[in-house]
Amino acid sequence: MKIILLGAPGAGKGTQASRIAGKYKLLHISTGDIFRANIKNGTEIGKIAKSYTDSGRLVPDEVTCEIVKDRLSWKDAGQGYMLDGFPRNLFQAQQLDKFADIDICLNIDVDESLLMDRICGRRMCACGESYHVSTLQGSETCAKCGGKLYQRPDDVPETVKTRLSTYKSQTAPLIEYYKSQGKLYSVTSGEGSPDDVFVQICAILDKFLND
Repeated sequence: MKIILLGAPGAGKGTQASRIAGKYKLLHISTGDIFRANIKNGTEIGKIAKSYTDSGRLVPDEVTCEIVKDRLSWKDAGQGYMLDGFPRNLFQAQQLDKFADIDICLNIDVDESLLMDRICGRRMCACGESYHVSTLQGSETCAKCGGKLYQRPDDVPETVKTRLSTYKSQTAPLIEYYKSQGKLYSVTSGEGSPDDVFVQICAILDKFLND
């Protein structure tokens, strides 16, 4: 099974990706992880990517597609995978069709006002734990390690609005693209609890596997 996971910032892709990969024994491929690995290992394409990231520029679509194409050629991707963070736009989706046969595009659909609340209310700890101000009851420390919680610079309202705007203009069109191919499956209650959303996702994937 080869899956694309779609969803706006704050939709809960990270949480669901981990669960999906675990239950269905799928390789979770994150473009961010691929970039970091190539840059760390000093590969030729990693050097090209680094030249852009070091200067604060976005890595061109062509370079991103080549990195993903190379990763999908590895042996461990042969038994199925889930793409997270790719494709981000129509060009990348069209290029992906040239070197991969995607089965399902899973879209986690969440109302924009809820996304703003989720992201802007998020507080992080250096240990990796994440919280929402609505559950902290005024606390500013991590319940796991006692570390001081902080708000990520890109979680402030102005930046979040920009991120959501970019998503709507570049990534949201992929919904229609995969719908036209008959591969789109939307989880329309993304505002439910993570468990609720996962139940819906499992229903979709189990049906696909059993058909």
